[in-house]
Amino acid sequence: MTETTLRPPFDPELEAALALVGDQMPATLTAEMIPLMRQNPVAGEDEIFRALDERGFTRRDVTIAGHEGDEIVVSVIAKQGRTGTGPGFFHTHGGGMIIGNRWLGVTGFLDWAERFNGVIVTVEYRLAPEFPDPYPVEDCYAGLVWTADNAAELGIDPNRILIGGGSAGGGLAAGTTLLARDRRGPALIGQLLIYPMLDDRDESVSTQQIDGIGVWDRGSNITGWTALLGDRKGTDDVSIYAAPARATDLTGLPPAFIDCGSAEVFRDEDVAYATKLWEAGVQAELHVWAGGFHGFDIFAPHAAVAQAMLAARDDWVNRLLG
Repeated sequence: MTETTLRPPFDPELEAALALVGDQMPATLTAEMIPLMRQNPVAGEDEIFRALDERGFTRRDVTIAGHEGDEIVVSVIAKQGRTGTGPGFFHTHGGGMIIGNRWLGVTGFLDWAERFNGVIVTVEYRLAPEFPDPYPVEDCYAGLVWTADNAAELGIDPNRILIGGGSAGGGLAAGTTLLARDRRGPALIGQLLIYPMLDDRDESVSTQQIDGIGVWDRGSNITGWTALLGDRKGTDDVSIYAAPARATDLTGLPPAFIDCGSAEVFRDEDVAYATKLWEAGVQAELHVWAGGFHGFDIFAPHAAVAQAMLAARDDWVNRLLG
């Protein structure tokens, strides 16, 4: 980033947190860093499992058929001793299509599962570059279909399945929602798109502003999309399911919640996607948090703006399911 490039300033609380974030997550991820990043996940499984245990949640793994019939794993999470029927929360994790696993971000859904007597299903979709498009989104769709097909056994109301995820998981949630519409697959009550990764074309103002700074900058984004799409990145040969920002018809989609920070790469594509949903007559709620860098609610959850972000998300889910 040059000194003359203007960008919205980081929130002061978040700017202080960024210095610590740099130790965990370099501003720019290159392809060569992917193996190392996979060895050092942003959120360790032990910590997540401990949180599940402390809150009285059970988890079980199920092997299902993913894209082209290959085996993938989904994990089913519910309160111990749960009975009856409630909503289903289908979770697609983040990680730029290249890192992360099905546990990354899932703890953000625990309050809702507890409050509404719901069940979380989180999918271990396969990662690029070893498994490029369409593997990730097709694996996610396979997991959604499995969830809907097994709703009765899982204690899920098939008319109350909410899909959601953060970052790449938000993009995959949007792509999976488009697949469900176009294939007349499972009905969804809503799509929770947390700072979603939607556009491979690297053309927005926000991607130019966040270059060499923050979390998941322009260079990281190019790395992620190139791993997913290879030489097709930025060409006309990219499907709407891989990059939902390319969709021109968003009619018939379920209500959406979209949030992001004002100082992150995904800002402009997220705002544009909300605008296209409104143009298509779809209900959408959009929040752009002042001074927010990518994933600031995870890296600095106690900051005032992060608390506001989490509260707005929570309020939307309450209104949708309450």
